[in-house]
Amino acid sequence: MSTTIEPTMRVETRRQPLPPREQLESIFEVEGLDAIYGTKPAIKDVSMVVYKNLVTAIIGPSGCGKSTYIRCFNRMNDLIPSFRQTGTIRYHGQDICTSNIDPVAVRRNIGMVFQRPNPFPKSIYDNVAWGCRVLGMKDGLDERVERALTQAALWDEVKDRLKASGLSLSGGQQQRLCIARAIAVEPDVVLMDEPASALDPIATQAIEQLMHQLKSQYTFVIVTHNMQQAARVADMTAFFSISRGEEGQRYGELIEYDATEKIFTAPSDKRTEDYVTGRFG
Repeated sequence: MSTTIEPTMRVETRRQPLPPREQLESIFEVEGLDAIYGTKPAIKDVSMVVYKNLVTAIIGPSGCGKSTYIRCFNRMNDLIPSFRQTGTIRYHGQDICTSNIDPVAVRRNIGMVFQRPNPFPKSIYDNVAWGCRVLGMKDGLDERVERALTQAALWDEVKDRLKASGLSLSGGQQQRLCIARAIAVEPDVVLMDEPASALDPIATQAIEQLMHQLKSQYTFVIVTHNMQQAARVADMTAFFSISRGEEGQRYGELIEYDATEKIFTAPSDKRTEDYVTGRFG
């Protein structure tokens, strides 16, 4: 099926065309993933490949399992007693869902930034240095802190008050501090769950610019409800929707996954078109 979105509804995407997928390096390979809370499925039978040094956006209506899905990548859902999952997630070819894999080691390589800024009640410096200290990365700590704050476009704003509380910063600065904290330990991947939903447009633009600037060093997977944001920042976009099982249970289903340009201008599935044009969701 080929569709063309009406010009009045089209979301603009501006980026260089992606090379063919066979030329991209995979970082996650997801196969047949089910995520379940108790007896209620959150997502069912998700299979997709996430590519290295790209920004991948996860979009879809509320309740379709977007946040649950990205938390599977660093096993954050393990902290919920009723949670279980089946299927596989291979990270650089290794299944990270098996019981012999240390979830702390997984999170060392796969960091996360949450919806609302959550700096620790510590100094700006200690917020960034915290993960490094926990992981024993204490050599050159000052340089690590400065590098992370510089990468997060925050160094010039805070370099003269590193001992001030992280809670004294504005909301946008706090979120950039959380990004600096995540990248200070030099992860491979940064997961972002609605990172700009609580921010004003100027702070949102700063976060989006950061992703664009840093994707040469990190792989980003971002959950967003904002169609314009997905179109601006993402190279690949996955659309999830809500489906119903035979017994009426609701669960999230991956409907379409492709280059962002195609998802927003010529999606292959009518459900995707309806969502990105605002007719559904």
